[in-house]
Amino acid sequence: MSNQITPYQPPKVWKWHGSDGSKFAATNRPVAGATHEKALPVGRHPIQLYSLGTPNGVKVTILLEELLASGYADADYDAWLINISEGSQFGSGFVAINPNSKIPALVDHSITPPLRVFESGSILLYLADKFQAFIPQDIHGRTECLNWLFWQVGSAPYVGGGFGHFYAYAPEKLEYPINRFTLETKRQLDVLERRLQDVPYIAGETYSIADIAIFPWYGGLVEGGLYGASDFLNVQAYPHVKAWADRLLARPAVQRGRRVNRISGPAEEHLPERHEASDFTEKSIAQHNT
Repeated sequence: MSNQITPYQPPKVWKWHGSDGSKFAATNRPVAGATHEKALPVGRHPIQLYSLGTPNGVKVTILLEELLASGYADADYDAWLINISEGSQFGSGFVAINPNSKIPALVDHSITPPLRVFESGSILLYLADKFQAFIPQDIHGRTECLNWLFWQVGSAPYVGGGFGHFYAYAPEKLEYPINRFTLETKRQLDVLERRLQDVPYIAGETYSIADIAIFPWYGGLVEGGLYGASDFLNVQAYPHVKAWADRLLARPAVQRGRRVNRISGPAEEHLPERHEASDFTEKSIAQHNT
């Protein structure tokens, strides 16, 4: 009996056959738009964030916590949980602020009419410009920061939807796509390794939204928390990336931002919603006592 795998022959017209059996299959469908009516809650702060503690969601909560730590009181925010595994991103209220039904999305109520901002890179740039913080103000520094911000936005789908999906979430392990996306993920890590040999932070001498955008993805890989793939990727081959990630991970605002809207991983790190700074301590105590 032959064990040869029959090559897949794409049909003339592709048709969707429902769930593919992968971990997040329920979050994917070939059409856009709302599936149900669901208004979004609105808290008391001008900035309303609707998100989940994924790498893209964490980018925004880290920046907001860094802004608050730097004294920008107007950056206080309500963070509401959008549980993508339950289809919350397809509610009518969320679709109204992000037609693409992806987290994170933000509404700034300090502006009339309230301003929606979606896509994590756009939110980072919007907040950095709004508060004139964590982005260089000179043309050379700003452009270098944006070079790396957009590098991350363009590169991460290879890490998440490519490597992460086939390595960690696909219903079966397939050598070709795992090898294909591992190759690209390691190339990207090497891009960062070479950059961080010369500068302490991604955009140069100053910590910026470039670091905040890149850290949850590539810092997560070298710190071992993302996909549990640190051994597979041989992350010790990227010591400058690891040292940079360690520096960021030591920042209290980064530690807080990583917890917001988190519902996976160690229970003591969960903070499904955040409405006040005191939530980090009070809700941690409540969780500890339950």
